[in-house]
Amino acid sequence: MKSKLLAATGVVAVAAAALTGCSTGAGAESCTNKILQPEATQVSVWAWYPAFEQVVDLFNKTHDEVQICWTNAGQGNDEYTKFSTAIESGSGAPDVIMLESEVLSSFSIRDALVDLSEYGAGDVKDDYSEGAWKDVSSGDAVYAIPVDGGPMGMLYRQDILDQYGIPVPTTWDEFAAAAQALKDAGAPGVLADFPTNGRAYNQALFAQVGSTPFVYDNAKPTEVGIKVNDQPAKDVLAYWEKLAADGLVGTEDAFTADYNTKLVDGSYAIYIAAAWGPGYLGGLSDADADAVWRAAPVPQWDPANPVQINWGGSTFAVTSQAKDPEAAATVAKEVFGTEEAWKIGIEEAALFPLWKPILESDYFRDLEYPFFGGQQINKDVFLEAASGYTGFTFSPFQNYAYDQLTEELYAMVQGEKDSSKALDDLQASLEKYATEQGFTLK
Repeated sequence: MKSKLLAATGVVAVAAAALTGCSTGAGAESCTNKILQPEATQVSVWAWYPAFEQVVDLFNKTHDEVQICWTNAGQGNDEYTKFSTAIESGSGAPDVIMLESEVLSSFSIRDALVDLSEYGAGDVKDDYSEGAWKDVSSGDAVYAIPVDGGPMGMLYRQDILDQYGIPVPTTWDEFAAAAQALKDAGAPGVLADFPTNGRAYNQALFAQVGSTPFVYDNAKPTEVGIKVNDQPAKDVLAYWEKLAADGLVGTEDAFTADYNTKLVDGSYAIYIAAAWGPGYLGGLSDADADAVWRAAPVPQWDPANPVQINWGGSTFAVTSQAKDPEAAATVAKEVFGTEEAWKIGIEEAALFPLWKPILESDYFRDLEYPFFGGQQINKDVFLEAASGYTGFTFSPFQNYAYDQLTEELYAMVQGEKDSSKALDDLQASLEKYATEQGFTLK
């Protein structure tokens, strides 16, 4: 049973990966950053945040008894594969690891993460919103400390919409009408893209109408509820299926070179994005200097009852291989626990803070973004989106579930099956997989 559950995470390494980083007490020469207090307890950290070395240097400057030894071991699945290899071998993991909230259950089920409720996590709980804390906890257990989030909004080319006389859509009905109007006007591009590999993005769109695909509690790790083909998901997917079939939106895979080019060359007039999207968009090297970008709230199905959604979020977790869990917990709790650290994260890395002292500050609310013509996008869009987010439950094999979702959505846009069958087939495949891995279906 245990071996089956280990494989169920969907992030098990397919081959041994070379591990980097340093363990507690390792020499400073093993670190990307400089150790300022060589006699202090060293905590190894894997993280891929932009501009993170500045944050590490600030922590080490202000902590005499604990020092961070930081390594970038890869982003997302690249890092997770190395972590999985370390779990299987029983060594090689860092003390603290950056993990997206969606994969926490995939690693906690393998006893790879420390329950931080035993190391003062409750002391910082009030520094985070209810939704952010729900994403890192299960029952009384806390498996990570939240860092940044992805409340969603809509980034749009004001110049393109103005050129064709199209109002900024506030509802999904208006969004579809805008897509049709743009096509009817003979525009060279389309309104937006529906990436079949959107993963958490696609799931967020379903969640806006109330889709709850998984029921899972780490306290009962062998039980899982699966309902990925509920009616809300089918309704939303049918909407996008029609837009794609009518040629009103693209179906380019997200985060490819072609996709990035289309984001900034006018091929897409709208980019439905997380709060980190402005940083991603502004960082693309071939961005059109004459483009006029603005931000607005994500469209709603029922404007009288708006529902906010979230796309991703990252955390710091302490691994079960940590040599000094208490020191590691200090790093997880405090590395982004100051305004100075967060100003680096916001201004240098375009992170959206989940730490309430900066999230709720006048500084962050009133921050002007030159890329958006000085618009205060946090005040106008993302703060409200963040406050309305109530958290989400992921499966203990989320990567596998996302891979299967991608396959089904691709089959749909290729015309091999309709949206309803795509989700029914997804349901059947996940039920089969869960059962084969030893889970009991609720």
